[in-house]
Amino acid sequence: MIAIENEAPPKLIVDPPLPEPLAQGRVFIQYRTENLRVLPVFGKGALEVSPRIGHIHITVDDAPWHFVDSSGETIILVGLEPGVHKVLIELADPTHKVITSETVEFTLPSFKKHLT
Repeated sequence: MIAIENEAPPKLIVDPPLPEPLAQGRVFIQYRTENLRVLPVFGKGALEVSPRIGHIHITVDDAPWHFVDSSGETIILVGLEPGVHKVLIELADPTHKVITSETVEFTLPSFKKHLT
């Protein structure tokens, strides 16, 4: 990695859930970051890496806990009840300090499960 002088601040861009899976009871939320790479590297020493690295924290429906993802892949949620839901996505540095966040709200429709 090569240090970048005066790096621009990290940004988090979150799209609304994809409509087709949502209609089937599955939540697919795509996101991307700018000026920060999402990687599974943690700890104080990783703060010195340039370009910046970090991960995301995901909290569903104001739960008292969150889960961490460092894959950079689409967020997939299943098993939610039909109704209104809220997902908080936080961009965090390698020490879990939150840099910025976005909240996605959506309604999961009632759906019929297909028996296979």
